[in-house]
Amino acid sequence: MVDTRGESGDGERPRNEPTLRHVEKDVLIPKMMREKARELCSDKVQAFTKCCQDTGFLMVFKCREENAALKECLTGYYTDPAFYKECESEYLKQREEYRTTGIRPSQKQQRLPTSM
Repeated sequence: MVDTRGESGDGERPRNEPTLRHVEKDVLIPKMMREKARELCSDKVQAFTKCCQDTGFLMVFKCREENAALKECLTGYYTDPAFYKECESEYLKQREEYRTTGIRPSQKQQRLPTSM
């Protein structure tokens, strides 16, 4: 019997291209996207936060403009396929680094120099 699937056997990706698990595609990469989008939209996040702090309980009505601007900024990033690919490649790079070194990116930042 002849195998008519792709090089990797699954018909989708070549063997040398890394594959993502379901949790990576649907949870970890979107989480990275949210964090990066919040950083990129930080001016709108700060404006909305300040409005909410200044108005208290009336924030639902008084901060609609700031909320709409924040949602538009974040949604622009969430729905951008190029941004997803950028975060995916960054995630794959971090995952590969972790697999080779055994050190997570969060642990890497916390490490202190051993000699003082």
